[in-house]
Amino acid sequence: MVDVKIEPSWKEQLSEEFTKLYFEALTDFVRREYASTRIYPKGAQIFNAFEKTPFDKVKVVILGQDPYHEPGQAHGLCFSVNDGIALPPSLQNIYKELHDDLGIPPQASGNLERWAEQGVLLLNATLTVRAHHAGSHQNKGWEEFTDAVIHKVAEEKEHVVFILWGSYAQRKGGFIDPQKHLVIKSAHPSPLSVHRGFFGSRPFSKANNYLVESGQTPIRW
Repeated sequence: MVDVKIEPSWKEQLSEEFTKLYFEALTDFVRREYASTRIYPKGAQIFNAFEKTPFDKVKVVILGQDPYHEPGQAHGLCFSVNDGIALPPSLQNIYKELHDDLGIPPQASGNLERWAEQGVLLLNATLTVRAHHAGSHQNKGWEEFTDAVIHKVAEEKEHVVFILWGSYAQRKGGFIDPQKHLVIKSAHPSPLSVHRGFFGSRPFSKANNYLVESGQTPIRW
């Protein structure tokens, strides 16, 4: 078993994964990468999404694909960047939709920790990446691990909102039971696809309405 430094409730939920051969190979690969080249996010922030959103606090899951791969951006939460970093285009579009949906003015900061601390699991499919090389750590085992994360949430919890932006996220969350959870699907907020159904999709109000209907506290987006 690989000893993983991850938030205790998640460690308990995912303990089986840490005993599997794929995870051992993934761990070896990631360690070699950090030792030999520049990798994002910082090693201590690989599991930041889990630290900020313990398993029992998860109310919403937003799925991303890959960490940002330029300096200072990635800190372990999908779509989020560190304070003081320019907003990436997808996040700018997320803020635009948030403003149109709920009237919340766009924030100067792209740090979404405030969402994570309220129960929004900001999960990338792949948790590490080489500097300047998008997708460089795909198909190394991270996707199997994050599939297990989504399965755990979907199977062990009820009335979770899954926000699936784009075809990749929709495939990854394709097994989620819409009778047990709310599944919100739309185009990705990337500039390449934002006008194909992301703008006007109103995911934030839909999520909050569902949370209130199921007796939960809405997110202060």
